[in-house]
Amino acid sequence: MRFCKTIIAGLALALSSAAAHAETWQMATPYPESNFHTQNILQFAKDLDAATQGKLQINVHAAGSLIKHQEIKNAVRSQQIQIGEFIISNLANENPIFALDSVPFVAVSFDDSRKMYKASKPALEEELGRQNLKVLFSVAWPPQGLYTDRPIDKIEDLRGLKFRAYSPQTERLAQLAGAVPTQVEVPDLAQAFTTGRVNAMLTSTSTGVNTKAWDYLKYFYDVAAFLPKNIVVVNQRVFDALDPATQKAVLDAAATAEKRGWEMAEADHAAQRKVLQEHGIVVGAGSPALNAALHDIGKKMADEWSKEAGERGAAVLQAYRAQ
Repeated sequence: MRFCKTIIAGLALALSSAAAHAETWQMATPYPESNFHTQNILQFAKDLDAATQGKLQINVHAAGSLIKHQEIKNAVRSQQIQIGEFIISNLANENPIFALDSVPFVAVSFDDSRKMYKASKPALEEELGRQNLKVLFSVAWPPQGLYTDRPIDKIEDLRGLKFRAYSPQTERLAQLAGAVPTQVEVPDLAQAFTTGRVNAMLTSTSTGVNTKAWDYLKYFYDVAAFLPKNIVVVNQRVFDALDPATQKAVLDAAATAEKRGWEMAEADHAAQRKVLQEHGIVVGAGSPALNAALHDIGKKMADEWSKEAGERGAAVLQAYRAQ
């Protein structure tokens, strides 16, 4: 009897010790749980929980429910939260390198986008590292297409329309197209279109389906302007405080999530395009005249980016194009 009590006491002590060493990270993400980015992150959290046997858990707060999108990076930096996801181009005003994947018509396919990420990753890690942020993984959005509440046959049809802008690049594109840039976050899209606050936007098929775009607009032109990327970062001090085995578990789960996320993005684009059509949105490639004019805008924006980014930007572009 005494032996059994000793074993039970030992087990209790072991369990309490494990509980004492268990850690939970709070993670903020901007998009709803139905979005493939969030689904990928939820699986990342499950993988990490399993790999560490519950020693490290991640509590995912989706749809900007914990922290607004624009504030996530700084919240991780200040250790208000331990880990977060945001779109890289949100930081474009900080450094040109953050704008590269949103410069239109430079990388217009998943293969191009992968090559661009490979070329730019060292610079991204360096810049975020200066802010005490460690890059865990990055996943592209599907190619950005043009959504409108009216038919668009040529670039002139965009003149004067209110164009949703969510980054300096989309704002500049709207300006060059003669449209009026208007900042609107994803959760506010339906109301913005319904009230006439915006008439057009560039975004993915995924976002269109997530926000039920058929309720507030009629047309989608799959012009494949660019493939912006989301990035997941952890506070460097928080990561450094982990023991080596747990650090490895985090990095392994992140590598798996990155590979899985890109595969999900490609599958999502094809599937969601069909959903748009099934709900009555007119889906097309856009007229040759419209596409030619948009590509001309892209060339101008690429030249502007190169001048702003300087020698390092030129080196990244050269590395990308050399692949």
